[in-house]
Amino acid sequence: MARISGIDLQNKKRLDIALTSIYGIGRNNVKKLLDTAQVQGSLRVEKITEEQLNRIQKTLDKGFKTEGNLRTEIIENIKRLKEIGSYRGLRHAKNLPVRGQRTRVNARTKRGKRQTVGALRKETRAKIEQSGPHSQTS
Repeated sequence: MARISGIDLQNKKRLDIALTSIYGIGRNNVKKLLDTAQVQGSLRVEKITEEQLNRIQKTLDKGFKTEGNLRTEIIENIKRLKEIGSYRGLRHAKNLPVRGQRTRVNARTKRGKRQTVGALRKETRAKIEQSGPHSQTS
């Protein structure tokens, strides 16, 4: 198994597909990365030589932010938006969609499980009625 930037690449995959498992490297970045490293993307990971692997690693270190460095930069940017009180920062703080999506109907992934407001379930209502409002007075 080839290891680049602390990530193990799957042997059976093509190199250009396997490199996308590195955080911060997508399909467009892979093309640029492989062109500058002068390595074919159609090679399988198991067929790569050590020299090619070293060229890819050097190119990655020189020209791209990946993994931990990129994650910390993103976290710092979000923290800065929250501190200055921008609209985007407030949306991040309230755990709501940031990029203008509607929230009246959708955005379940971001907002979480539905929370019913105002209506009670039958079981809850039955428990309240059994205990009664006057049963607590002594």
